[in-house]
Amino acid sequence: MQAKDMLGQLGEQVAAKYLTESGLTVLGRNWRCREGEIDIIALDGRTLVICEVKTRSGVRFGTPLEAVTVPKARRLRRLAVAWVRAHGLVFDQIRIDVVGVLRAASGEFSIQHVRGVD
Repeated sequence: MQAKDMLGQLGEQVAAKYLTESGLTVLGRNWRCREGEIDIIALDGRTLVICEVKTRSGVRFGTPLEAVTVPKARRLRRLAVAWVRAHGLVFDQIRIDVVGVLRAASGEFSIQHVRGVD
């Protein structure tokens, strides 16, 4: 496994722990279909949260949050619909969140959580 992939997995673990500690219930991780992959599926009350996690070890190529483009956000909305259809569940709302995880040279992580990405 490449270092980049290992960092991504670690970032998803950090994000899942953060979301849980923030009061969300993680329903699943790394769900795949033809459209792509959802990193984390969570529940915030009666709101389904589709969460994209972006992890970086520096900002040379931009912050983790800058990596989520408008086309990526659109694909996440399509993935949310696909997940709901596949699971046959009903929610009051569906929200797309992005969690940016930045690992400092010291090994510590900082987290930015943006709720309701358009």
